[in-house]
Amino acid sequence: MRPAALRAASTLARATRSPRVAYCAPSRSLRLFSTSPAFRNAALSPTAARDFKATSPGDVLEAKQDPSETVLAFNDVDTFPRRHIGPSASSVQEMLATLDPPVASLDDFVRQVVPESILSGRSLEIGPISETTSKATQKHWTENGVPESIFLREGQRIFDQNQPGVSYIGQGYYGTRVPEVIKRNVLENPAWYTSYTPYQPEISQGRLESLLNFQTMLTDLTGLSIANASVLDEPTAAAEAMTLSLGQLPTSRQKRQNKTLFVSDRCHPQTIEVLRSRADGFGIKIETGDVLANNCKRVGEIGDDLVGVLAQYPDTEGAVEDFRELADKVHKHGALFSVATDLLALTQLTPPGEFGADIAFGNAQRFGVPLGFGGPHAAFFATSDKIKRKMPGRIIGLSKDRLGNPAARLALQTREQHIRREKATSNICTAQALLANMSAMYAVYHGPEGLKNIARQVVAMTRSTQQALIDYGYKTGQRGRLNDAPAAFDTFVVATGEKTSEIISLAHSHADWVRKLDDQHIGLSFGEASTSAEVMHLLSHFRKAAGIEKEQSIIGKVAVDPPTGFKRTSEFLTHRVFNSHHSETELLRYIHHLQSKDLSLVHSMIPLGSCTMKLNATAEMAPVSWATVNNLHPFMPLDKTEGYQVMIKQLEGDLANITGFHSVSLQPNSGAQGEFAGLRVIRKYQEQQPGKKRDICLIPKSAHGTNPASAAMAGMRVVTINCDTVTGNLDMADLEVKCKKHAEELGAIMVTYPSTFGVFEPQIKEVCDMIHQYGGQVYMDGANMNAQIGLCSPGEIGADVCHLNLHKTFCIPHGGGGPGVGPIGVKEHLTPYLPGHLRNETGGDKAIYPVSGAPWGSASILPISWAYIKMMGAVGLTQATKITLLNANYILARLKPHYPIVYTNDKGRCAHEFILDIRKFKESAGIEAIDVAKRLQDYGFHAPTMSWPVPNTLMIEPTESESKQELDRFCNALISIRKEIAAVEKGDQPRDGNVLKMAPHSQLDLLTGDWDRPYTREHAAYPLPYLKEKKFWPAVTRVDDVWGDSNLFCSCAPPNDDTEDINKAIDAPHPT
Repeated sequence: MRPAALRAASTLARATRSPRVAYCAPSRSLRLFSTSPAFRNAALSPTAARDFKATSPGDVLEAKQDPSETVLAFNDVDTFPRRHIGPSASSVQEMLATLDPPVASLDDFVRQVVPESILSGRSLEIGPISETTSKATQKHWTENGVPESIFLREGQRIFDQNQPGVSYIGQGYYGTRVPEVIKRNVLENPAWYTSYTPYQPEISQGRLESLLNFQTMLTDLTGLSIANASVLDEPTAAAEAMTLSLGQLPTSRQKRQNKTLFVSDRCHPQTIEVLRSRADGFGIKIETGDVLANNCKRVGEIGDDLVGVLAQYPDTEGAVEDFRELADKVHKHGALFSVATDLLALTQLTPPGEFGADIAFGNAQRFGVPLGFGGPHAAFFATSDKIKRKMPGRIIGLSKDRLGNPAARLALQTREQHIRREKATSNICTAQALLANMSAMYAVYHGPEGLKNIARQVVAMTRSTQQALIDYGYKTGQRGRLNDAPAAFDTFVVATGEKTSEIISLAHSHADWVRKLDDQHIGLSFGEASTSAEVMHLLSHFRKAAGIEKEQSIIGKVAVDPPTGFKRTSEFLTHRVFNSHHSETELLRYIHHLQSKDLSLVHSMIPLGSCTMKLNATAEMAPVSWATVNNLHPFMPLDKTEGYQVMIKQLEGDLANITGFHSVSLQPNSGAQGEFAGLRVIRKYQEQQPGKKRDICLIPKSAHGTNPASAAMAGMRVVTINCDTVTGNLDMADLEVKCKKHAEELGAIMVTYPSTFGVFEPQIKEVCDMIHQYGGQVYMDGANMNAQIGLCSPGEIGADVCHLNLHKTFCIPHGGGGPGVGPIGVKEHLTPYLPGHLRNETGGDKAIYPVSGAPWGSASILPISWAYIKMMGAVGLTQATKITLLNANYILARLKPHYPIVYTNDKGRCAHEFILDIRKFKESAGIEAIDVAKRLQDYGFHAPTMSWPVPNTLMIEPTESESKQELDRFCNALISIRKEIAAVEKGDQPRDGNVLKMAPHSQLDLLTGDWDRPYTREHAAYPLPYLKEKKFWPAVTRVDDVWGDSNLFCSCAPPNDDTEDINKAIDAPHPT
């Protein structure tokens, strides 16, 4: 057992502490306590061997009350755990009795699932949400959860400590007006935010169409051929541009020792820092400077070492430059030219694709997504046609379904890490789909003319403010070019000289946030949300510092034409979808039309293995819409973000306690980014150790594809470890052989726990000990953390680093393919290396470079996980883990008589997920996993994870949020499908053209044309009685993936008088 106290830690900085020193929360003792009656004879107690937190089904679950009992007056009854956990106390008893073999109690069952050697002898201790309540109340809430109404009250009180103010900082983040129709019907709509990545296109056509709109918006505005469906943030998009540029070079140039990315020093500073983080692992040197100096002379000097050139347009100080000559010179050297840009500016300025850019990327935040203290926002990434098949991230393409009708789908999936593994140049495993959909709807709502009007208004207010400052005697422009030329778009620099500190002090005292560039200059940026009253207030600070009493009017006609030579002449957003939904009525109907095509958690459970599709409770989501949460600029003064700092400190402390680690960083904004960050921390630590370079990373064959991709990106060499073909466990003999072979170079092992095969490996502690013995560090992939909380922890098992998926285990919704958050927890010796940021607000004294554009990544969705932990409490969190294990094993028990199960432990139990074996049916009936997956859609269910980690299988994970009734409905569907397979095996149905091979069945499929199939229309649509009352219809029939990749078309069709649905784009001429 570990010591009874683990330091819960935070990387949250305080203004008073020294740079890059991690903040550690006060230690909390971790006590053993039980909510079940004690056994009278400890010798006979099942817990005698090893204690863990015992609970009974009645603890925090829905249960019948004894009407004869007295009632405590004024006791809060809006408790949360019973709302989050699906099964009632009585259902749990029924499920335990159904297991094979049956089990008497929930805790006896847990002992059959979790190895005794790792069961934790401590109880979780969740920190109090408030210090203002009594100690007794705090204790009750930390154990049993804060009631919903009290959490919302206390959460509002905490975030009211923030001072959003008015931001003029810019630097990639700008004020915007989120249309209420989009806020209410997309951002706050569970039909949009609880869906999964659209791997099953037949039940995802709505958001696929919306993401196709997003891609079309990008290609139109950037002037490039193809765009993806979003990436994590602008700086990581820059890093992806760098690695794509490297990947397209000849192999000989990729291996050059001095390979260099030449980056404009006028890029946003956070972009340059994140580039440095990513460049380390690829051996790329980052050189910053004036990319246009001396007729781009430096490009020629770098020569064959040139990886590419990256510039900003407009740049971080507001200037626009003519990059045509630069682009030509870069291309002559066989490299790519990448441009960070602004979508709103591109409605006025010449797009990058028209001046030679190969890649354009940036942040779509100002298209209707709140500032959010840095995120999440949908970054964008567009490329020229010649490099489209190397583009990172997800791409929506058009194909056709079985009936020949157009259908959207995820294209080019063979680029993903599950296939390419360590050869992948990107580890992107998610996107920012929900935010991309918001930005797409923003463009649909405003249309091209509306966007132009917004952009022109931004220019007008910027230039009006600039002229007022000129009249006050200030010089404006950019550093080195303070010529008072009208601002190109939304940003300019003011030469403030010795008045700089005074102006900033005045501004900050009135909650006006400006950007201090240096001791002599202030930067100002404007957005759609700026108002005349606010700007007059801003100008007053400059006026007072200049000693001028008279106000300068800013209301009046202003010329808004772009600088000479930069005016956009090409049209954009000409497709019908961007010119049809400009009234709220039309947009509302369009949003709900698309929504009706998608299956989400509002319809049924989504049993995706390794994805943890649990409840995203409304109370958890509520803070996201608060202005004190979503209207803060990430680089505003830290002392004005006290509410965020309180929440971050509490969340980091709770996560450290839950995982058994010393410190936590919340910066990584996806699970894959967490992997990368954790491995970079290990690399930095190992570099400080004596001896040879320790860069070998051991990875099991069963690992998630992002693991080897992340290791390669972190500059590590991947060595694969075999798995036992019978149990699925790590091959310990092979592990020892590899450890000995690479003893002097072993850097780390990456291991998922429970394993991706759905079992708790009994020798995990031995694995950790062996790696440490040979000088390595243990990286635990936290994808399956939902099976550990309260029962065991990565830190106690022996891991040194673990990333968490807050969008899985801790209730941030998947959003149809993002956002996500992937924080990392580390042991004390790794704390100094946690990611830093521009102002040293995060990280230790040996911090690695930032991995995200904002200090705390996707900060505005962190309150979701904070809310979940606080409202569940220690007992609720632990009970949720037990129920998630029970739910999985209940399904396993019901399906085991009908399907083979690939892996279980020696007691026949799985962890929180298991693998259903479909392989034998290929020979017996010609049926494969894809056929079962598609047929499940006819039953109203999303398919389990298909053909991973074992080909031609289905991996099922139900989560704790699903009730026994829903689990039974799902089991009945799969049992019914097994009978349909049996009909083929018996010869009652043909091997081809049967109900599984033809699945799914859309309404169009059933209602039109002759019916000559060997099954009835009724059986196709209503194979079980519940479907006649509750039926979700797939929008299309089975989509042809091969046709879609062979005929790649990834944007809307040109406008056409008879084209009503953008999916008609499939008829567009000349697909690439």
